[in-house]
Amino acid sequence: MTPALLRRTRLLLNTAVVALLLPANARAQTASQQSAPTTLPSETPAHLKVATATWDYERREVMIPMRDGVRLHTVILVPKGAKNAPILLTRTPYSASELTSHAASSHLGPILWGYDNATEVIVAGGYIRVVEDVRGKYDSEGDYVMNRPLHGALNPTPVDHSTDTYDTIDWLVKNLPESNGKVGILGISYDGFLPLMALVDPHPALKVSVPMNPMVDGWMGDDWFHNGAFREQNLPYIYEQEATRDNKAKWWVSHFDDYDEYMRAGSAGELGHEHGLEQVGFWRKILEHPSYDAFWQEQAMDKILAARPLKVPTMLVHSLWDQEDIYGAVAVYKAIKPKDTNNDKVFLVMGPWHHGQEIEDASSLGALKFSSDTGLYFRKEILAPFLAQYLKDGARKADVAPVTAFETGTNQWRRLTAWPAGCTTGCTIHATPLYLSAGLRLSFAAPKTNDPSFDEYVSDPAKPVPYRARPVQPVGYGDGFTWSEWLVDDQREASGRPDVLAFISDELREPVKISGQPVANVIASTSGTDSDWVVKLIDVYPDEVAGQKEMGGYQLMVSTDIFRGRYRESLETPKAIIPDKPLLYRFQLPTANHVFLPGHRIMVQIQSSWFPLYDRNPQTFVPSIFWAKPGDYRKATQRIYHGAGQASFVELPLVAAQ
Repeated sequence: MTPALLRRTRLLLNTAVVALLLPANARAQTASQQSAPTTLPSETPAHLKVATATWDYERREVMIPMRDGVRLHTVILVPKGAKNAPILLTRTPYSASELTSHAASSHLGPILWGYDNATEVIVAGGYIRVVEDVRGKYDSEGDYVMNRPLHGALNPTPVDHSTDTYDTIDWLVKNLPESNGKVGILGISYDGFLPLMALVDPHPALKVSVPMNPMVDGWMGDDWFHNGAFREQNLPYIYEQEATRDNKAKWWVSHFDDYDEYMRAGSAGELGHEHGLEQVGFWRKILEHPSYDAFWQEQAMDKILAARPLKVPTMLVHSLWDQEDIYGAVAVYKAIKPKDTNNDKVFLVMGPWHHGQEIEDASSLGALKFSSDTGLYFRKEILAPFLAQYLKDGARKADVAPVTAFETGTNQWRRLTAWPAGCTTGCTIHATPLYLSAGLRLSFAAPKTNDPSFDEYVSDPAKPVPYRARPVQPVGYGDGFTWSEWLVDDQREASGRPDVLAFISDELREPVKISGQPVANVIASTSGTDSDWVVKLIDVYPDEVAGQKEMGGYQLMVSTDIFRGRYRESLETPKAIIPDKPLLYRFQLPTANHVFLPGHRIMVQIQSSWFPLYDRNPQTFVPSIFWAKPGDYRKATQRIYHGAGQASFVELPLVAAQ
């Protein structure tokens, strides 16, 4: 026997002897330990029942069936002890769970404090709060389609946001014993588009609709295009919104400065291709429909509602510096107000806000200060009584004007009978030309026959004008992001560029008040065969401002927009521009309600790029700018004419005393 084998044999014999010497119960215990499971039981319950006795609300999550069998995830928050309570509904593609879980709290207020919730109104009003995921998003079943069109040519299915809202309301009033059977719908942005859809064929229980900053026409002036110019910085939104049901797929960048990021890629089509964006259905539709064809026209909500009966009282809420959807609310107001023959169903509120700021602190916006919290005023003095009138049993009629408009410059609220209306009584609005003149001057006097005929600049697509100071941030909200403020950025940097013309008035001796939409009337030529035209109406502050020194010389945009030249003759059919020929470009600028104060001056800036908010025009006509090649991007000499017979001007909706 080898030494190793001998040692092993002795070890086995010793172990056996020890085992024999152990008591019988010890031997049994050792055997039991050897056969016991190697894992511990889970300490997490299979189904947690949350103890909510101390909460001041009850949370219910249900799947509401639609007429096609698809079920939509819905969060219902019922105040404890609620009886005969009205319902406030919001439908959203941004997660009903997240919009009703802003804090871990036993109180309703904190969990609602955030996007889309006018919290003071909801809590103080005792409303049952309902938030629902639209079909295809987050916890709802079905297929997602961006701004799903109504049943028809663009949507062959029998369901749309109108039918889904109807079916949701029908279920709510039949299954919430705490309710009084009255429902209001409200929301912001995409969630503001959905209250418009609810008006198409409204449920009888829908008593009021409040679309705030709604998406209305994605081509004319809201999220996707402005007058044909593509809003390139929205590519990440399109990707993240449609790539996955729960928005978990995130856009990525290779540069800190979005200006560099979008320049490197070249065209918007190429940047999308780099990210695999063609997998996303809505992006393919945008590529297929760069012009204002039937695809866009047939889903424009102002056109749709203009053709429908007016049944539900509606309050449209508009932000004067809405950096995302500055077109929609006013467009819908103009479309449906003529139906309001008794002046009691269509209301308009305009505040000095960015997109959605009406439900936040709104005492300031960027460098602007308003001397009061204008958002709180809206919620307490306008929204709360308006909702109560239509939703609460026995509520008195709200003292809300047909139009409540904040007047910027003087920082005052105005109660008006209609819009546009410069004042309640005793004034009129005149479309008044403010002429571009020789020497880069602005004047209400028409140009004389001997004035020089034009000023010019060179527009270089290799060095486009940034729409704000670099480094340019991506579109975003939260700490560190200033995206919401770009429409009130100081424009001095742009006014000093050689590729921007800045026409300026003399110092004002009297106030100049405008109420309505300015209209650009620019006679211009380009040495290229396509061009963009950006027109900015600006309030130039005095060189020194007492009490707020940083506003000295500030150049504040009051109304501004872009127009893609290929659509000068037709929005549906693009056409090359004749080189070097003076042509009229006429387009509306966003609504303003502003007073240029004495000591201020008025400025008009004109340029041909606004990057990277809008994609670069190659200034060479190509079938689709989405796929413009590097060689298509060429410098062009741009001339703005202002002599007699070729007068360029901005038509101001000037308020004058009668």
